Parts: sequence; structure tokens; C-alpha cells
Amino acid sequence: MSNKASKDSRAQWASSLGFILAAAGSAVGLGNIWKFPGKAYEGGGGVYILTYILIVILIGATAMMAELTVGRSTQKNAVGAFRILAPKWKWVGGLGVFTGFVILGYYSQVGGWVLQYIISYLTKPGEIYGDPQGFFLNQVLGADRFPVLGAFVFPLLFIACVVLVIVRGVEGGIERFNKVAMPALFLLLLVLLGRSLTLPGAGVGLRYLLTFDLSSLNGSVLLSALGQAFYSLSLGMGIMCTYGSYVKHTEDLGKNMAMICSLDTLVALIAAFIIIPAVFATGVQPGKGASFAFVSLAGVFERMPLGSLFGVIFYTLLFFAALTSAISLLEGTVAYLTEEKGLGRTKATVLTAAGMFFIGVLYTLSQVHMEIRGIWLDGASGLTFPAFGDFLEFFTDRLMTPLGALTYCIFVGWVWGPKKAVAEIEREGVRFPLAKPWAMLVKYVAPAAIVVILFAGMVMGLTLS
Repeated sequence: MSNKASKDSRAQWASSLGFILAAAGSAVGLGNIWKFPGKAYEGGGGVYILTYILIVILIGATAMMAELTVGRSTQKNAVGAFRILAPKWKWVGGLGVFTGFVILGYYSQVGGWVLQYIISYLTKPGEIYGDPQGFFLNQVLGADRFPVLGAFVFPLLFIACVVLVIVRGVEGGIERFNKVAMPALFLLLLVLLGRSLTLPGAGVGLRYLLTFDLSSLNGSVLLSALGQAFYSLSLGMGIMCTYGSYVKHTEDLGKNMAMICSLDTLVALIAAFIIIPAVFATGVQPGKGASFAFVSLAGVFERMPLGSLFGVIFYTLLFFAALTSAISLLEGTVAYLTEEKGLGRTKATVLTAAGMFFIGVLYTLSQVHMEIRGIWLDGASGLTFPAFGDFLEFFTDRLMTPLGALTYCIFVGWVWGPKKAVAEIEREGVRFPLAKPWAMLVKYVAPAAIVVILFAGMVMGLTLS
């Protein structure tokens, strides 16, 4: 192993604040901002939000603590951690690293689209307003032309931003960047919140979010909240294991985990209080995902005073959210390559980014420009041949991510054991007052909930992310 790799493998966060912001940056992603508001709208507003918060506390926080504990106990990457604790379980760490690698492939493309929209709202907002769907399909996805900008130029710029942070290391790159990016993200959120809540008619949306109608609570709402809470926290990809490995043994892991979950949830809530009042005020129906972020929101900004300016602010917010998540996804693979394979950080970063970029190009090209298909099998549709982009999302969201989180919980709950995990959490005299309930949750409740997510995806053919 090179000296550089060896030094990096022992990297640590310089402060607990740096770790919290970096981990929260990983958790805070596009799903918080463009998926959660739409799900809250469809799920009954306040009752959905309350359900989501409870699931985060019971399931999300439990699974996150499991990952963080495995990482900190060994001070190793996701694969190296299992190599030390239980060599026969190394594949669990490998599963997470591979999943993160694939996800960043298409995540970086969406990050590139966000950059493209920032430029477009600065230079030619009229083209977006004139035909929002046509602009997205043609200018970004390449329905009527080869998507040079949407598949290559802007995603490459986005990846370059990620690479520039990662090559500077944990403290000098990831921690330093998140100490700037996360406060900036919250500042942008507050600016948009102020604008949204002062729109004429916004009060209707605000009341909707603050209304707790239990009659709206049903199985679909529970599944939606469960999936959103699970995927929002960056679980099952070894990210929190890797980030946890950089945490000092003197840190209070329980308090840090609580802060990470709280910040992630706060971003989702603020996003809902931005989007839903705005759509009520403008009459635009909220959606979920890319079509809402890149098509439907154009109607919101067009009807809003100084809408183009707030469009730039919104997509800048999305850019920061995407970038902080992408950094954590790349770091998971880079940590594995530097520590387990002996590569230097720069070489590992560039090689990984190149592979991710190739996957991402196929993701965008497969949307509308050319027919590139994958192979998928689930209980609802049987054997199908979805577009390659859809296949990647099915593969990671319905199978790999929940499977990764499930194996972490099983390992901590039944193989390594809650006693050893709690002993790690309580090192250096730190107390973990929730040790007993957490042990029950990690052994029984969290695995059962994750099995439900797997069942929904692989048997029912549902995407809960």
C-alpha cells in the first residue's frame, strides 16, 4: 500500500460539526427536495409528515446507527470493516460499494441537468416557459438531437466538481466543502421559504401541511413514508460506514446520528413548506421526481414575481444537495480502492469517476434518444426489458439498497451482536441511554421494515424511493 493511501486510510474528521455536516450532506439529496413535497401532498399533508418523522426515528435512525458503528469500530472502509469484524461478511461491504458506484453513475447525470437549468434560467428562461416539457426532452434528454449538453458537457462539469473535492481528502476536501455548502443550502432554503409563504394564496397550502387527518392514513401512505425515510438517509450503500470510520472514538455517536437525521428531515420539511404553498398559490399540481423538478416547476416560476431569479436560486439549491450526496457516493468507492487495493487517492478518484461517467451517459441516452435496454424480473410484471435508465433505478432502488441496509442490520443485530455495538458506541465514557430499545429495533423492527421495502419492490413491482 502506498504511503498516501495509508495516510488517507487513517483520516479523521477535524470536528464533530464537520462530520455532522458531511453526513447530513450525504443524506440530504435530490429526494428531499423534489420527491418529499410531492409525496406529502399525495399522502394527506400533515399526517404524512408525522408518519415520516416517526419512521425516521424508529427505522432510519436505527439502521444509520448500525452502519456508523461498524465503520467507527474498525476505522476502515465498508469492505475493510467487515474484513476485520467477520471476514465471511466482506461481501456486505462490497455490495454497498458497488451500489454506490452504480447510483452515482446516473446521479451525476441528474446533477448535470441541474447545472444546465441554472444556466438556462440565467440566459434563456423564456425557452423553458414556452414549452417546459419540450425543453427538457429536447435540450436535455435529446429527443430531437444528440444530447451533447445533457449527457456529456454538464454531467462532466458536475463530476469534475465532485472530483475536485474528493482528491483533497477527508478533512481538506469533504469536511471543508460541507462546512460551506450546507450553510449555503439552508440559506437558499430560507430565501425560497420566505418567497413561497408570502405568495397570495399560499396559506391554503400551509394549512394543508398543518392538517392532521388520520382518515388519510392507509397502507399506501405508510409504504410511501417508509420508502422516503429509508432512501433519504443514504442507507445501504456503505456511505455511513465509511463516514463513520473517520469519526474519533471520543465522539458521541448517538448524538451525532440524531443531529444527522434531524438535519436531513428538516431539509425535507422546509422543501415541503416551500413547494406545496407555492403550487397551491400558482395552481400547478405537484409531482414527484424529475418531471416535477424540470417540467412542472416552470409553471410555478413563470407565475411567480421574479420567478426566473427564484428559479436560479432553486436549482442552485438542488445543485448543492446533489453535490454533497455525490461526494459521499464517490468517497465510498475511493476509500475502498485506497485502503484495500493500495491506489493513491487521485488515481482512485479519477478512475472511479470515469467509470461512473460512462454508466451515466448510457442512462441519459436511454431516456428518449436511443433504445438501450436492461433485463428485469419482478413478481408483478415478470420478465421485462425496461429502458436502461429505468433498469438502473430498479436495480439499485428496489433491490440493492434495501438489501444492503438489511444485511447491515442482520449483521449488527445477530452476528456481531448489539452488545459489542453498544460497547463501541459507549467508548470513552459516552452513554447511550437508548441502548436496549435500539438493540430490539436493530434485531427485529428495522429488518422487518426493510423486508417490506424489498417485498414492495421485488414482488409488487413498486418503487418507493
